[in-house]
Amino acid sequence: MGIGLGIARRLHEAGANLLVADLDEAAAQSAATDLVAARPDSALAIRSDVSDEESVQQMVRAAVESFGGIDILVNNAGIYPMVPLADLDAATFRRVLDVNLTGLFLCTKAVSARMIEQGRGGRIVNVTSIDALHPSMVGLAHYDASKHGAWGFTKNVALDLAPHGIWVNAVAPGGIKTPGTGEMDEVNMRAFEAMIPMGRMGEPDDIGRAVLFLASEFSSYMTGSQIVVDGGRLLA
Repeated sequence: MGIGLGIARRLHEAGANLLVADLDEAAAQSAATDLVAARPDSALAIRSDVSDEESVQQMVRAAVESFGGIDILVNNAGIYPMVPLADLDAATFRRVLDVNLTGLFLCTKAVSARMIEQGRGGRIVNVTSIDALHPSMVGLAHYDASKHGAWGFTKNVALDLAPHGIWVNAVAPGGIKTPGTGEMDEVNMRAFEAMIPMGRMGEPDDIGRAVLFLASEFSSYMTGSQIVVDGGRLLA
């Protein structure tokens, strides 16, 4: 749902077959069903916990068994519970890093190994955040730590995988209207929106378009880069 669904729709429209992986299996299945309605046998759903290594391995096996290989990986899974430092406990901090950063590592390691074995290169796109560059608001120290880590990981792995023809880039969303942001309190949301020079929150499709660019030959001379898609928020 949200950004992930926007990305899935754009990649699918461009001709990709998709394995939609989500901890919420019902949401994954709903997305896959909608995609298949437009093009039969082009999408499948699987329940996957990116913070669990065996679950990630099952996800990779399912993609290979269903579609014969993997050419694109989009690491989009992320959580961002709003908790000020004084109330932030170690369990919450670890859980955010497990999903947002360890999950990124596990998926990238497993999929890149398959891409190297295939011998035809590939594209890895990590969804980071403007918080990988600058904090957006109080209460996201754990999230910001994970996203700074994701950006650093992206750059180093881009160096590591370049000899194999695997390009690794990132998209850094600003404020995007999703079911998750809908849970934020109205005061914080209005304050954030007021700081966007374009005067509006982004749509999931805004991120989908950027990911499609990085997953395609249009970005053939890019690796280790991060595209900021934030309506100018970081300028404010």
